[in-house]
Amino acid sequence: MSLEAKVLTVSDGVVAGTREDKSGQALVDHLGESGFLVVARRVCADGVEEVAAALRELASGFAGLVVTTGGTGFGPRDLTPEGTRAVLEREAPGLAEAMRTASNAPGRPFGMLSRGVCGTAGQALICNLPGSASGAVECLDAILPAMPHALDLLAGGRPH
Repeated sequence: MSLEAKVLTVSDGVVAGTREDKSGQALVDHLGESGFLVVARRVCADGVEEVAAALRELASGFAGLVVTTGGTGFGPRDLTPEGTRAVLEREAPGLAEAMRTASNAPGRPFGMLSRGVCGTAGQALICNLPGSASGAVECLDAILPAMPHALDLLAGGRPH
């Protein structure tokens, strides 16, 4: 089974050209190193409608992993989870919990501040990752072992 992924960076600054998309590039690189074929990479502004519209387009007819980076914190424009929930059919709280646990270590308790959500839209699995490159890769690593099985089930495979 070939694993495909799409990456969505949510950032007003990247859209405006005032910030470099380091986390999006880190995710593309890490997904490739982990055996995924990254078939799309997009950027959208912060905001519920912007995120929801981009995710609807990315998930439509797609059987694979869609990861977002950015907009999961407490800032006034951090609305990625709200935009994601507008698209999800079913949430996958265990994946979000695993990511928060992985990024919550002694001396750096910031994982608990992530409001990211995960869930399904059709045959796509959507996961919100933090906006920092290191945090995004760390959270992705926490869920990667479950991805082949999860994506197989979404595509109609049978439970093991």
